[in-house]
Amino acid sequence: MSDMSNHSEFDPDEMREESAEEKLLNEISELSKRGYQLLKEGLVEEAEVCFKEIIEKDELNNYALVGLGDSARKRADFRQAVVYYQRCLENHPGNNYALFGLADCYKALNKYNQAIRIWEEYLLHDDSNITVLTRVADAYRKVRDFKKSREIYLRVLEMEKDNAYALIGLGHLHYDFREYREALKYWERMYELNKNNVDIRVLTSLGNCHRKLRTFEKGTSYFDKALELEPNNFYALFGLADSYRGMNSHSESLKYWDKILKKDPENKVILTRAGDAYRNLEEWDKAEDYYSRALNIEFDVYAILGLALINKLRGNYENSIESLKGLLKNDPKNHRLYTEIAECYMLLGNKSKAIEILADFQKLGIRNTFVSNLLDKLRSGNR
Repeated sequence: MSDMSNHSEFDPDEMREESAEEKLLNEISELSKRGYQLLKEGLVEEAEVCFKEIIEKDELNNYALVGLGDSARKRADFRQAVVYYQRCLENHPGNNYALFGLADCYKALNKYNQAIRIWEEYLLHDDSNITVLTRVADAYRKVRDFKKSREIYLRVLEMEKDNAYALIGLGHLHYDFREYREALKYWERMYELNKNNVDIRVLTSLGNCHRKLRTFEKGTSYFDKALELEPNNFYALFGLADSYRGMNSHSESLKYWDKILKKDPENKVILTRAGDAYRNLEEWDKAEDYYSRALNIEFDVYAILGLALINKLRGNYENSIESLKGLLKNDPKNHRLYTEIAECYMLLGNKSKAIEILADFQKLGIRNTFVSNLLDKLRSGNR
C-alpha cells in the first residue's frame, strides 16, 4: 500500500484556498461587468459603488481604477479622474483605457501638451486608431502646431476617406490660420456629404469663411439656411448682420442686430454694431441711444468712438477731438483715431494741429499708408 502522506496536491487546506481565490475573482469579475454596464446606462453613482467594492477586495485592480476614472470623467471631475488613471498606469503601464481616459482629461483641462504626450504613448500600442489620431490632431491644433495637426488629419483621410472629424478639424485648422479658401474646401466637402441632414455648424462655418473672404453674398445663403434650421441661432444672426454690414446694407444688418438684442439686450458688442448701422443711416439720435446703452453696461471703445463720430458729423468738432484724444490714452497705436482727430482739426481750419497729430502717430514707428498720404497732402498744401 503506497504512502500518500507526502502528496501535497491532495492537501484539503490548499484546495480550500484555491476555491476562495476563484470565488474572489468571480466576485470581482461580476462587479466589474455590472459597474461598466451601469456606466453605459448613465448610472454613474451606482457604478462607482461597484468599482469601490472591487478596490476594497483588490486595491490595485486595473478595471476598477479605470472604471473610477471613467466615472469621475463622466461627472466632469477631471482632476479626480486623472488621479485614478495615473494610479492605474503606475501599476499597469501601457493600459490603453487608462491612457485614453487620461489624455481626454488633460484635453478637457486645456492641458493640450500633456494630452498629446499621452495620446502619442497610446499610439505606440495602436497606431491606426482613427479616434485617437483625430484627438491628437485636435490637440496639436489647439497648441497651434499647424504642420503636425494637418499631417495627422490628412493621415486619417488616407485611412478613411471623408472622415467627418478630420474634415471638420482641417476646416477649423485652416480657418484658425486665416487660410479661408483652404478651409472652404473642407467645409464644402462636409456640406456635399450631408446635404439632406447638414449640421448647422457646417453652414455657419461656410458662411464665416465667405465673410472673411468678403464674398458676402455667397455667405448669406449659408447663414439663411442655418436660420431655417434654428431661427434664433446667434452665429447665423451675427453672420448675416455682419455680412450685410460688409455690403453696406445697413438697414438689412439692423434687422439681425435687433433680433440678437431681443434675446440678449445687454450685449454691448451688438449694441455698438447697431449704433454703427444707425450712424451710417444718418439716424444719429437712434445711434446715440444704442451707444449710450452700451456704455451703461461698461466702458466700450467703439461706443465712445461712435459718439465722437456723431459729434463730428454734427459739427461739434471740439467735443469730438476731446473724446478721440481720451481714447488715444488707452489705444495709442490706433491709426484711425489719429486720422479722425486730424480731420476734425482740418474742419476747424487748424491745419498745423492736424499735421502735428499725424506726425505724432508716425513717431511711433508704425507705417500706415492712409496716414502717410494724408500727411503728405497737408504738408504740400493739397488739402
